[in-house]
Amino acid sequence: MPTEFISLTFPNASTELNPLPNPSIDPDYLTRYARNLDDYEFNYTLVPYDSSYFDPFTTGATIAAVTKNLKIIIALRPNTLYPTVAAKALATLDQLSRGRAVVHFIAGGSDVEQAREGDFLGKEERYARLEEYIKILKRAWESPEPFDWDGKYYQFKQFRNLVRPVNGKSIPVSVGGSSAEAYRIGGSLADIFGLWGEPLKETKEQIDRIYAEAAKAGREDRPRIWVTFRPIVAETEELAWAKAHRTLDALAGNRAEGKSRVPAGAPPPQNVGSQRLLEIAKRGEVQDRALWYPTVTATNARGASTALVGSIQTVVDSLLDYVGLGAELISIRGYDNLNDAIDYGRYVLPRVREELKKREGGANGAH
Repeated sequence: MPTEFISLTFPNASTELNPLPNPSIDPDYLTRYARNLDDYEFNYTLVPYDSSYFDPFTTGATIAAVTKNLKIIIALRPNTLYPTVAAKALATLDQLSRGRAVVHFIAGGSDVEQAREGDFLGKEERYARLEEYIKILKRAWESPEPFDWDGKYYQFKQFRNLVRPVNGKSIPVSVGGSSAEAYRIGGSLADIFGLWGEPLKETKEQIDRIYAEAAKAGREDRPRIWVTFRPIVAETEELAWAKAHRTLDALAGNRAEGKSRVPAGAPPPQNVGSQRLLEIAKRGEVQDRALWYPTVTATNARGASTALVGSIQTVVDSLLDYVGLGAELISIRGYDNLNDAIDYGRYVLPRVREELKKREGGANGAH
């Protein structure tokens, strides 16, 4: 399949560089942002989840209504919605969007965050619940026939889902993480597996583990790999690095002043993905061609936080390095949300696609 691009959904003008205090959704901004992604041929937008944040389903439906091609990835934690309800909600969005719904599952990486919505299971049990949850959704989507379920976490009788996915079979399922359980569940059940930006060597090792779990599960296919970066680009290397250091100063300053979503005295993160990023950051600021880690340490590795810094061509070449490893989905979002998305759409996406087209033509010509 062709390489595709993902961005994150931003519902208002607040950014990590210029955070607004407790901002509401700005419908005009959300529409403008989503339409720019659609116009610049991003393939997907991820609608994030947080215990204190906006509802992804309502936001996703709004995006679907104002776009034509953009696929909507709904981030979903199993503890927040019963699986039979989720199966219908996602299929409803799929119908409303004419087949553009995707779901990205979050098992839950922080005990504190999970407890805010009444979830007190430990990490291992959260992953076991996620496995059961995905199996229920897949069963509910594959057939309208009633079925019973008697699992450890969910039990019901004669549930029947008449809200069918547009393709009649399923909705793409994404799983992310960097733990052994994430690799196992994603490798065995997911259509897409999401990773944060790590150096090429570590990314390759993770991909190999995911593929091994897919093979162990007896799959004939395997998950498509999704890798996320925060590119900081400019016309020249010098300008890009100057921009990167301004970005870093703003991130550090906002955190010190209590304007960041990560408090200055925040404890070390509990999730393995963030722990891996912080450990890699100790090896040096720049990894490989342009992977920059000070943004990781400045934010305590909250979420996807590794930057790619350089000229447009350097960033394009860096992204192509990951495509070469097997990444079919590339998520890029910046720090000046709307303007960066427009710049990526104008300068980065077309060059990546052009280079891949050349390579494909060369490979076909060789045969």
